[in-house]
Amino acid sequence: VTSQVPVDRWWEIIANPTLADAILDRLVHNAYRIDLTGESMRKQRPPIAPEKTEA
Repeated sequence: VTSQVPVDRWWEIIANPTLADAILDRLVHNAYRIDLTGESMRKQRPPIAPEKTEA
């Protein structure tokens, strides 16, 4: 499971705190958690030109 929302904000998104606790307990229990920081790599690359298709 991937998310752009930090784990500490999931309780806001999942309005029911009991449900949020249950979901997070199961997802985070044996998970590897990687918090990325810094600028997006997509901002550093030039946009890819769309492929040309023949009609």
